[in-house]
Amino acid sequence: MTPPEVRTSTQPRWTFLTNHAHMLLAVARDPDARVHDLAAVVQISDRAALTILQDLEEAGYLGRTRTGRRNHYTLQPHRPFRHPATADHDVDELIALFGGPAGRPVSP
Repeated sequence: MTPPEVRTSTQPRWTFLTNHAHMLLAVARDPDARVHDLAAVVQISDRAALTILQDLEEAGYLGRTRTGRRNHYTLQPHRPFRHPATADHDVDELIALFGGPAGRPVSP
């Protein structure tokens, strides 16, 4: 298991998107990625990635299908954001904006 990154003085103390949002975007880019690979993209530990994936699945933002020894994730993009200030928007708007490879938009 890889320890979480240690923040250096050049890294920001906060970001606009949460790790949950980054995980959703990582899954949008590669729904067949291993948890370890998703964790590396989001720059969190494997354990934190598993917790976030479970959170997203329990909240209905992701579906998970077992394919052999791997998981395949299915986005449920027409779910609203959880914060009251943005609840009138769906996460597919976030995915369309940031979801594609190298920042290119994707169609959920």
